[in-house]
Amino acid sequence: MNPRVIGIAGPLQGSLFALTEGRVTIGRDASNEIWAADSFLSRRHCALESSGTECSIQDLGSHNGTRVNGIPIKDQKLQHGDQISVGDSLLLYLTDEDDIPHPTNPVELEDTTKFPCFPVELRQADSFYLQPEKLFAGFPETARTARDLNALLRLATKIGGIRSREALQWQLLGFIFEVVPAERGAVIFFDESGEISSSAGWDRVRGPEHVVPINQNVVLRVFRERAALLESQPSNSPDHAERGKTSRQPMRSVLCAPLLGSRKALGAIYLEGASPAEQFDQNHLRIATAVAGIAALALDNLRDWELLQRENQSLRAEADLEHNMVGESSRMKEVFQFVRRVAPSDSTVLIEGESGTGKELIARAIHRNSPRAELPFVAVNCAAITESLLESELFGHEKGAFTGAIAQKKGKVEIANGGTLFLDEIGELALGLQAKLLRVLQEREFERVGGTRAIPLDIRLIAATNRNLVDAMESGAFRRDLYYRLNVVGVCMPALCDRRDDILLLAEHFVAKAARKGKTRMRAISPEAQACLTNYDWPGNVRELENAIERALVLGSGDTILPDDLPEAILEGGPAAADQAGKYHGTLKESKKQLILQALQQAGGSYIEAAKALGIHPNSLLRLIRNLGIKTEAKAAAPPARGTP
Repeated sequence: MNPRVIGIAGPLQGSLFALTEGRVTIGRDASNEIWAADSFLSRRHCALESSGTECSIQDLGSHNGTRVNGIPIKDQKLQHGDQISVGDSLLLYLTDEDDIPHPTNPVELEDTTKFPCFPVELRQADSFYLQPEKLFAGFPETARTARDLNALLRLATKIGGIRSREALQWQLLGFIFEVVPAERGAVIFFDESGEISSSAGWDRVRGPEHVVPINQNVVLRVFRERAALLESQPSNSPDHAERGKTSRQPMRSVLCAPLLGSRKALGAIYLEGASPAEQFDQNHLRIATAVAGIAALALDNLRDWELLQRENQSLRAEADLEHNMVGESSRMKEVFQFVRRVAPSDSTVLIEGESGTGKELIARAIHRNSPRAELPFVAVNCAAITESLLESELFGHEKGAFTGAIAQKKGKVEIANGGTLFLDEIGELALGLQAKLLRVLQEREFERVGGTRAIPLDIRLIAATNRNLVDAMESGAFRRDLYYRLNVVGVCMPALCDRRDDILLLAEHFVAKAARKGKTRMRAISPEAQACLTNYDWPGNVRELENAIERALVLGSGDTILPDDLPEAILEGGPAAADQAGKYHGTLKESKKQLILQALQQAGGSYIEAAKALGIHPNSLLRLIRNLGIKTEAKAAAPPARGTP
């Protein structure tokens, strides 16, 4: 006995899991023995319990439930051949050594000439099995009829819980072979244009990995006429006898039934047999048509469910985008839209922008809204670690790799495995480490410092920089190949002066944040202070604004934040006092202008001499000239050079 489960559809398709004594859990979390990044799986969805020759399955309170053979269960013993539906995956439970499931075969349209046959057509309106009121009136009850009705009832019970196209195709193939003696078959789905969008084939004679040929003429006719078709040659026909003498190929009988939607065929069930003893008959045609009718309804519902799921995900992305960014300006709306579109993928992201614009906030927002949200987010500031230590910090090291390496250490890259690695200030990375990072991105594996074994890696990389990497490439400070590897998807964070509509919104946010941090009461921002904030250029961006607000709360003593509570640079770069901030600040600003211009004139235009006369540092004088907007006047205040007319 060899108990095991095999994934036959969904995210776990193709996986094989041997069940030993004990408990095996299935879920979305990587801590489970069987896990997949499937949003329809709960973190701990269900558990398989093996003991001796028995195995049972128990639902662990999952949101979407666990089904065995299409029926929701809480705790149930498993039998050989049971199909387990968890999330979007379909698993097959097997115990026999020699019983290997048949994976779906590839399907290929066969442009063959039509072989001699006696075609029979059947429309759904004429199918006994889809009209119960006429069934026993026109079709005598036999053991075969009872068996077929029982099979249809089981199909109708199972098919309602299927939420995957692949699972639906697999279920239909397995079911149809129970009631129709076909040697091979396929379930195909059409797209809006009538082309085949997906297919699943099964060859019961030759086994898996063999192409299942499909007669293109038959499929096109079924699609066009919306009617089931049976083409076969009776064993006593002259054509059959003649073909058997001249051809090595056995006589074929073909049955094809359309999956009809409200307006056109959604797909088709295609079956083929070659055994003279089990030729398809009209009852096989009837049962296949009935199966197709039930399956068409399930496929139509599945399409509607997929459409609703996509719309729901889009609406949830609009309403539930998780981030810590503040802003309502058009530039920030573009940033939020970027996060919505990029987060679900695993693409590498490069974030550019000035220092203090919130590049790490974007990186965290992308991670929090991605399928990796519950896995690690590891941030590394490449400019804050010396070059000699950065390699060990990134990739880790083995014991004894260098002096002081007394034990093995995992690097940031390895800690982030499964999640997101954020490399801030990527432009400061040394050229040697750039080459190693490039290899990690290309090969998705790395080696610890002093190690010899390649370690596989599954991470999403997000990089950020305030440098112009294009200029750095031209100067040779940054590798061109690494730049193109990083810049798969890029975004530039806008400077605060480019989103002035958000300044007051951010200021109020920082007032509340600073009040919580300092355990002080919140204060409103006066109109005069608001005018100073909105008219300042903010070279330090959002970080400078946050510091200015915290300073105002700490040093201010009134009930509101006044211009006097703000840093001097903001007052100097603010609006004209006559228009915004009253006579006091206007007079003070005008006095500063006149004093600076007078000192420059007396110093003959020398900034150093003027700064000495004013008793300030030359850099402070230059800052005052810039903030007061008197650069032109300062140049004009200097006397003309000798010899100048």
